[in-house]
Amino acid sequence: MVVLLLNVPFGYWRRNVRRLSLQWFLAIHIPVPVIIALRLTTGIGFAWYTYLFLVAAFFSGQQAGSMLLKPVHKKCHQDSSCIFMDLIRCSLV
Repeated sequence: MVVLLLNVPFGYWRRNVRRLSLQWFLAIHIPVPVIIALRLTTGIGFAWYTYLFLVAAFFSGQQAGSMLLKPVHKKCHQDSSCIFMDLIRCSLV
């Protein structure tokens, strides 16, 4: 669940930048070291059967974040790539 929630803002960011740009690659790869650290600190380790769930959560979080872009931009008329700032601006407007 943590992996999925961690990737939502990065999916939002990825959807708002040009495909295959530096920002696009960063939006995909920045969460990876955090997820590795999470695996090591929680004791999940790197067993083969954990990959299916964590990879599915990774891509589901990225997809969920990218799907949030249209409704937030439509409602709030914001051009940002940061979901947190868009939601704050939207609630204040």
